[in-house]
Amino acid sequence: MSFVRIYTDVDGKSRFEEFVVPFEYASGFDVGTYRDITSWAEFRSQAPGFIQDWHRAPRRQYVITLTGEAELEAGNGERRRFGPGDVLLADDLTGSGHVTKVTSDVVRVSIAI
Repeated sequence: MSFVRIYTDVDGKSRFEEFVVPFEYASGFDVGTYRDITSWAEFRSQAPGFIQDWHRAPRRQYVITLTGEAELEAGNGERRRFGPGDVLLADDLTGSGHVTKVTSDVVRVSIAI
């Protein structure tokens, strides 16, 4: 399994990359496990047309879109869309950050963990 990570490069610009989930398999089990430390979860609701101009992730967080769709623009100009079930690891804590635009005609609901 993989999903998208947005991070800050050495030039201070955010960019996207594929993040391959490092599942660990215990002997005798066919179930893979990936754990990360978290202390909170936040549900967000953003109306159609919502735009959050250039900003950085406030903390390292997984953002999972539940309904609607958003387009993120990285500092290097690349754009990616995220719809229901898509996972983003927001890890651009420094630099120019990214822009978030709700592109769907329905409310985008997401959970940040």
